This record gives sequence, C-alpha cells and structure tokens, in this order.
Amino acid sequence: MAFVIDDTCIACGACAAECPEECITEGDGIYVIDADKCIDCGNCKDICPVGAPDAE
Repeated sequence: MAFVIDDTCIACGACAAECPEECITEGDGIYVIDADKCIDCGNCKDICPVGAPDAE
C-alpha cells in the first residue's frame, strides 16, 4: 500500500526532500504522492512536522 498525504499538509516540502523514489510532488496547495512509485518506506511520515502522510 502506498502512502497518501491528507489535507493537513502545510506544503513545507520536507517529505519530498526525504523520498528516495522522488515520488512526492507539489500539488494544488498540498504535496501529492505517486502511488505507483511509492515503496512504503515511511520516510515522508517520519519527517512530516504535521503527520500528513499516512498509509492508505
């Protein structure tokens, strides 16, 4: 299962910088994870200051 970013995202970009697969991009006000590329490593969840990424 891939991670998804919910609407608590503050668009700081910390998650994108930590993603080893580079599957996180800036969307419309929040960051978005490409589920096809996500390897469920959890780096995004670990680094996020507001806990926006979560497992689907």
